[in-house]
Amino acid sequence: MEFEYYSQTDTGRVRSNNEDSIAVDEACGVAVLADGMGGYNAGEVASGMACDFIKAELGRWLLEAAQNASDNDVKRAMDICVDNANRAIFNAANSNPTFAGMGTTLVLGVFRSGRLLMGHIGDSRAYRLRGGQLQQITKDHSLLQEQIDAGILTPEQAAYSANKNLVTRALGVEDLVLLETHIHDIQSGDIYLMCSDGLSDMLRDPQIAAVMSEHSSLPEMGAALIAAACEAGGRDNIAVVLVRAQGVAPPPARSWWPFKR
Repeated sequence: MEFEYYSQTDTGRVRSNNEDSIAVDEACGVAVLADGMGGYNAGEVASGMACDFIKAELGRWLLEAAQNASDNDVKRAMDICVDNANRAIFNAANSNPTFAGMGTTLVLGVFRSGRLLMGHIGDSRAYRLRGGQLQQITKDHSLLQEQIDAGILTPEQAAYSANKNLVTRALGVEDLVLLETHIHDIQSGDIYLMCSDGLSDMLRDPQIAAVMSEHSSLPEMGAALIAAACEAGGRDNIAVVLVRAQGVAPPPARSWWPFKR
């Protein structure tokens, strides 16, 4: 199974700096997206650290593991790399007053032949477009999502809530953080979208699906998504990673685990 990748960020129409970061390692099938938060410039430091650290460390492990690692092996590697990145950001925030309070959301995808291991922290999201139908495959770690789950708000009411950007989980804010990870089967023709809330806050899911369905090439699709978010207000930075799968998946690999912390 082969994968095509495209990624792009934009400052949007309101902010002057960009706190969204992306990193893609096509050879290893790794895609990372982060939306930073904190004081002046600190958010972009946190998101940049997360993307660069995880891409380098996880990519290095995947190159060594080749195709012999099981999904459980890869999940464990993701957990360890994210934990190490979290501690690096947390220590930087607590040792440099300029970076005090910084943190970042995270979406991390490892694209394997026939399977996707998708991990996330915070309210940046991942979607899957399959057969013209768009499905959100991550669930926000946010106060708003907790209110929806508790029945306090409906999804329609949540779209207009003032609490949109209050996350309940972030990378680098505490010394420990849990990466929520799920494994998804991949079918040929699937298109996966990873995005910051600068996109999902500006466009409803049907709008995102409509824009994606109007374009066949990933660069055109990514540019159109960002343009639509800017046209809708562009109140935040916007980041998108698009991945398209083609081909047939082989049988799953056996377990292999040489990773050392």
